[in-house]
Amino acid sequence: MSTAGQVIKCKAAVAWEPGKPLVIEDVEVSPPKPHEVRIKVVATGVCHTDWEYLYKSGKGMKFRPFPLVLGHEGAGEVESVGPGVSKFSAGDKVIPLFLPQCGECERCLSPKTNHCRKNWANTQAGVLADGTSRISCRGQQVFQFLGVSSFSQYTVVPDTSVAKIRSDAPLDKVCLLGCGVSTGYGAALNAGKVEKDSTCAVFGLGAVGLAAVMGCQVAGAKRIIGIDINPDKFEKAKLFGATDCVNPREHSRDIQEVLVEMTGGGVDFALECVGNPDVMTAALESTTDAWGVCVVAGWTETEAMKVAVEKILMGRTLKGTYFGGWKSVRDIPMLADDYMKKKLKLDEFITHTLPLGQTNVAFDLLASGKSIRSVISLWDDST
Repeated sequence: MSTAGQVIKCKAAVAWEPGKPLVIEDVEVSPPKPHEVRIKVVATGVCHTDWEYLYKSGKGMKFRPFPLVLGHEGAGEVESVGPGVSKFSAGDKVIPLFLPQCGECERCLSPKTNHCRKNWANTQAGVLADGTSRISCRGQQVFQFLGVSSFSQYTVVPDTSVAKIRSDAPLDKVCLLGCGVSTGYGAALNAGKVEKDSTCAVFGLGAVGLAAVMGCQVAGAKRIIGIDINPDKFEKAKLFGATDCVNPREHSRDIQEVLVEMTGGGVDFALECVGNPDVMTAALESTTDAWGVCVVAGWTETEAMKVAVEKILMGRTLKGTYFGGWKSVRDIPMLADDYMKKKLKLDEFITHTLPLGQTNVAFDLLASGKSIRSVISLWDDST
């Protein structure tokens, strides 16, 4: 029996207030309104940004309204579409996107950026185009994180924030293209434009950092140095292409000094994948003068980075990237194709697969450094 046009009752992991564990609740998901798509979410990655908005809201992250359904790294199938939607049909396999691509604005038409702002202010505030969420629980509105909310079995997103992917793509793998892997991979290829035979340093070896290592390898870098305070990640980093791994805690000097000495003057490219201002400064200062490039891919919102002006005047470039510079609707299907052609690793990022009821466990694994990516199987009813 079709559910199109009806309110759907399903399960979701609800964050009722910051700093408190998620609660599995019965929620109601309203039908899509004009230019919206309702998606049955099959799988979702658990990103460090989800954890930070729950546990660091107002402390390194801007406050988001609660109650809130987190999750922004999902994949699923279109259940139904709202009026005016022509590019999607029920049954399409899709990845919902926290970064839209309307295809019509000045930014979408420019090759210089992927920063479309369609519905941006609203989705950042946890609502859709009409100023409301499509998810409710216990008779009250539940806000949608970045307009996505993939920790819910069903969600509704704008039709400019959906990428249609090939029908044979495994959703429990390609969901990772919704954020972390795409961000790190694109930081190296699109933002950094890492060059063949160059020397690179990647700060932070979580999913974003490992994807950056992979991007450096694909670009043909001859030396890729992975930096992390958790040495348990080094073996995985070498699988993705790291040639050296360094633990800053094993050195008495600042890590940038260690890297400058290791490379005889500094690396050509440094990619910061932590979201820590001190690490961003170290990454910049690890690059060689004259042509060194530092790309900031790690996310933080309220903290400031210290930059010595001389480091820039001597020829270094400091730049940031959002979602790896990919034009979301256009490029995510291409990355899914690359995965299916074995040109892009995804399976290797996944260390745990858990049911929705264990999303808090996934957060604990992430916070303790015991996972790279946990994937939540939303329709696995085991506990």
